[in-house]
Amino acid sequence: MKIVCDKNMPYAAEAFGTLGEVRLKDGRQIAASDVRDAGLLITRSTTKINAALLDGSAVRFYGSGVIGTDHIDIPYLAARGIVWAGAPGCNAESVANYVAAALLWLGGKHGFALEGRTLGVIGVGNVGRRVCAHARALGLRVLANDPPRQRDATDVEARGFVPLDRVLEEADIITCHVPLTKTGTDATVHLLSAVQFARMKPGVVVINAARGPVIETDALLPVLGARVAHAVIDCWEGEPAYRADLLARADLATPHIAGHSYEGKVNGTAIVYRHACAFLGVAATCPFALPQPPLPHWNADAAGRSDEAVLRELVLSVYDIEADSLRLKGSCVPDEKARASAFDAQRSQYPMRREFASTRVHVANASDALMAKMAGLGFAVQRQ
Repeated sequence: MKIVCDKNMPYAAEAFGTLGEVRLKDGRQIAASDVRDAGLLITRSTTKINAALLDGSAVRFYGSGVIGTDHIDIPYLAARGIVWAGAPGCNAESVANYVAAALLWLGGKHGFALEGRTLGVIGVGNVGRRVCAHARALGLRVLANDPPRQRDATDVEARGFVPLDRVLEEADIITCHVPLTKTGTDATVHLLSAVQFARMKPGVVVINAARGPVIETDALLPVLGARVAHAVIDCWEGEPAYRADLLARADLATPHIAGHSYEGKVNGTAIVYRHACAFLGVAATCPFALPQPPLPHWNADAAGRSDEAVLRELVLSVYDIEADSLRLKGSCVPDEKARASAFDAQRSQYPMRREFASTRVHVANASDALMAKMAGLGFAVQRQ
């Protein structure tokens, strides 16, 4: 059986090679001719899964190694009888790590403490829940908003959620973690637009690590540097052809890689591989063993230092988020096609980033509170 896989999915060849003949190709370049005689198709979000790609093909199973579904024409798959599986939650920890790193970097860059500030989290699914946990570990007060969950009377956690207007009015920092939905009561296209920006507190920080169209770029730009003091943009309207004017003014600008930790990508492959095995009725045999992390141990002395200073050094030692931003900003050229090509290249050639849990932390003179904060961020901690 022929299996077409996105070449940017780690372990794709090793895992799906146990099921058939694997052909690897860049996800954005996969065409109808590539899948015509394929039984299985496995991609990430850069491949549009629709009739144009799959009509006339032999595909019986589609696996998406990411959490979002806006690249998939789900009704079409159902009509064709094509079984599909996604990877919900696969990179939730990766995105939470990204947000924590962004917040600590911003605090260090602009001289403000996170402790005691209010973070508004819009969308509290697999990702948003992890973001809330990391935020609390950093000492932030959290306001969570998720209308679909709040309408579920059986969702105990959601009883503490708040309306969007309260998030807009009270939050010092607002971060989005919603799926991209274009219609219905909970449509998220331009969820944050001019009306919402006008309701935000002056000096607010805005983060988009969800989907580009969740924030209306034309509404953000006029208030950026005024009511919106700082912006962290990982997802862009029109990507990979992002807006250069927004990139120039964002404090941190990255090429949709918040969820690109190595663990997150491996989890995505592993989840859809197991679904494919179940579909075929065979045993899953690929082990998915992770390599040694770049920073297996981190040592420090907390004496005379604030908890936040220690956490900032630790987090940014494991994940240098500024380097990601500088790469994208350095690739920004006037030609839109060249910018888009560089954006995609940085995603496909993204260096290995490991999650916080891959690093064991040894800290001398650490208080119980600091130890709890590091553990709350996911680090394996040990007092020296």
